[in-house]
Amino acid sequence: MFQSLASDAGQGSPDGQARPLSVIVKLSRADHWQHIRAFFHDLDLVVDLGSNIGSRIWWRGAATCTALCLTAYSLGPDLSTIAADDIQPMPRAHWEESRSLAIMPLATGADTGRRMAATQRVEMLADAPERPTLELTATIGQGDGFGRSLQRAGVAANDAGAVTAMIARYVPPADIRSGTRVNITLGRRMAPGRPRPLDYMLLRARFDLKLAIERVNGQLIARPIPIAVDNTPLRIQGQVGSGLYLSARAAGAPVSAVQSYIRAISQQVSVGSDIYADDRFDLIISHRQAETGEAEFGELLYAGLQRAGRKVQMVRWESNGSVQWFEASGVGQRRGMLRQPVNGHMTSTFGMRRHPLLGYNRFHRGVDFGAPYGAPIVAAADGVVQSAGRAGGYGLQVRIAHNSGLATSYSHMSRIAAGPGMRVQQGQVIGYVGSTGLSTGPHLHYELYRNGQAINPNAVSYTMMSQLNGAELARFRSNLSQLLAVRPGAAPKPKSPATLASATPPAPSRAVPRPGA
Repeated sequence: MFQSLASDAGQGSPDGQARPLSVIVKLSRADHWQHIRAFFHDLDLVVDLGSNIGSRIWWRGAATCTALCLTAYSLGPDLSTIAADDIQPMPRAHWEESRSLAIMPLATGADTGRRMAATQRVEMLADAPERPTLELTATIGQGDGFGRSLQRAGVAANDAGAVTAMIARYVPPADIRSGTRVNITLGRRMAPGRPRPLDYMLLRARFDLKLAIERVNGQLIARPIPIAVDNTPLRIQGQVGSGLYLSARAAGAPVSAVQSYIRAISQQVSVGSDIYADDRFDLIISHRQAETGEAEFGELLYAGLQRAGRKVQMVRWESNGSVQWFEASGVGQRRGMLRQPVNGHMTSTFGMRRHPLLGYNRFHRGVDFGAPYGAPIVAAADGVVQSAGRAGGYGLQVRIAHNSGLATSYSHMSRIAAGPGMRVQQGQVIGYVGSTGLSTGPHLHYELYRNGQAINPNAVSYTMMSQLNGAELARFRSNLSQLLAVRPGAAPKPKSPATLASATPPAPSRAVPRPGA
């Protein structure tokens, strides 16, 4: 073959010579690889086993499929089962804990996987190590007991009782505010299965006091940590501008103080028509600031208004057991409406009516309120109980004397909760609805008197006047002088008890800009 190709090549050359042998070998290799590529091109590795069954191509495809399956099986994981011990029944306490901590709906019976059966590959430890101390945080919930909160956090019952008794010497546990966080450190167990002892606890018992409970020589002791508090009232001044409420709020007064301020000065001026943009307001609010940064606002103590040619000065003062606003001269007045004495609907009004028992027209000196038997009856306004007992056809009756010649009576009670000479506040319970005396059913007969004459309770608003005198007037004026000596501006930063007495007065505040300027 090579010789014929060489002779053919030599015939085609100009000089009559044969081609080199290397060219012939290269052409032969090219033909060889071309045949190999054609073989693999015709080789179909993915064979349709549903057609040409029994042919050579079908058998080749079946062999390929079998080889792939055997290869996958040989490389697969071990599917043999692992024997496990039976899970012991969970105690009731652990079951309840699992249910409370479940992350799936409890209605489906889910648990937390808290316990898992040990396999043959697990080696049981003779004694599992335990953390030497455990740090926890408890939060006092609203309406929750202090001791219950500690026990729920993990404190032993005896330690929780001892701590509660210690704290009661400084502050009643019920007075600790809800939301107070208690830092707890539990120590090492004395024996397996016993609760951890309490080693340390820290809480904010009062605004001005922290309490640390420590275990020293096996005994719990309480260590008070005083917090310096500055009680200087906060004075806020500014110009009314476009609105009294908005200007006072912009100056830094809290909402409750602004509302109390408007109610106080409304006893002297009309807030809607007698206050102008150039007037200046003056508020003094009880205020406490702790050295730790917390601040508390209290009641409004002074309400002032500087007007053109007139100054309004109102001071909050407690007199005869009631709190009201007094002018700088010591004259106080209180305006308001009489409160409905029982939660019920009016069944009979003031005036002429046909008596339900006597059967003829008779003047009705009060109003009747239908209410269920035993419903509480409250005082319509502040006053002093004149009489309390049976009063003929009125049945059990309470009569209260108020200021400005006003008096009220509450009749047909089932039970009386006030005695003669007792001072009562508006809204205080004085008895309960009944049907004693000349009555057809449980209800309250309520009467109002002015200088001994019965008047319609539904058409009366009252103004109670009072005048301070003597020693009480002197204390009032001294308190007013101390309030007016407070400088306007932010409260001073509280200092330690040693330096608080020698503290310098606070610096005056910056001027309050007029709203809209």
